[in-house]
Amino acid sequence: MTLIALDDICFAYPGHAPVLDGASLTLEAGQRLAITGPNGAGKSTLLHIMLGLQRPTSGTVTAFGQVRTAEADFHEVRRRVGLVFQDADDQLFCPTVAEDIAFGPLNLGKTRDEALAIVDRVLDDLDLRHLKDRITHKLSGGEKRLVTLATVLAMEPEALLLDEPTNALDTRNEARLLEILQSLPQAILLVSHAPAFREALAPDRMDLRGGKLIPA
Repeated sequence: MTLIALDDICFAYPGHAPVLDGASLTLEAGQRLAITGPNGAGKSTLLHIMLGLQRPTSGTVTAFGQVRTAEADFHEVRRRVGLVFQDADDQLFCPTVAEDIAFGPLNLGKTRDEALAIVDRVLDDLDLRHLKDRITHKLSGGEKRLVTLATVLAMEPEALLLDEPTNALDTRNEARLLEILQSLPQAILLVSHAPAFREALAPDRMDLRGGKLIPA
């Protein structure tokens, strides 16, 4: 089953040449797909377009069988697809780890008790229970990265978009993150400059060059 499809996507930042110029891809249920390409090629932009955080100048975004164009169309997509941003500080904004993880479930209408149960379950699944009451901004870079993943998994998404998830990770935490991600059932679209991590997690690959996606 196709979860997300981009067809002939074009996008340009104001006053600049197009970043994307006819990019197309599909992400199937359970698929692990990596996108590679040089810095500035538009990889992060592509992920943002999938969630409606950026709007293409032309082309079609289809998610879960429906074409998505207006802001309201993407609300469902953002509930069902989790994005781990390149910079963890863009994603963590509550005082404590538990509050950050509970934020998404509470927004989905869970009660406080239900949200706290989700916090405990996700932290246990990721072996991060020791971070539950920590102050988020005092965590190490690697801890923030793992907590960011926890905040996304708490939403129980059907697909994960990962933008340079190994940023700020030491070797031990990178291995731990890989182990966690390999065990998940979700489809994964990965942007990563780490070849070994990429090959271990997402064997399917497309290369973004000249604004187009080419099977690699």
